[in-house]
Amino acid sequence: MKAANPRSRARSWVLQVMYGWDMAGDGSLREWARDALRGRTVSPRYRPYIDQLLLILDEQLDACDARIEASMPNWRLDRLSAIDRNILRIATAEMVAVPDVPHRVAIHEAIRLAERYGSDDSPGFVNGVLDAVGRQIVSP
Repeated sequence: MKAANPRSRARSWVLQVMYGWDMAGDGSLREWARDALRGRTVSPRYRPYIDQLLLILDEQLDACDARIEASMPNWRLDRLSAIDRNILRIATAEMVAVPDVPHRVAIHEAIRLAERYGSDDSPGFVNGVLDAVGRQIVSP
């Protein structure tokens, strides 16, 4: 059996943290993440990328949200499901601030998260929005 890619597993952890923070509706993401991961058994293999993504999201969430909203003119971010919203945030953060993750990989991983945790419509929706985000990043 093939071992899970540490970054793939890290993205799942980040989605869990982001979902919890989003549902709580208050407090800083950094504090929420620290409290959410305290006492949880997280493999040391996953932790560096979890920490990297959460730091990027904490520092650049507004900019990521603005890119996402600009890429879906007929939707508002606050009207999306928390799962879809946070999958889009994670992938956008990767496309903007993690240079060793190609856009197509960030999109593929987001689609996988959407297939696993989202609704039946989530994978296609996530793919379409992130394709537009990627085009926007390449030619702002």
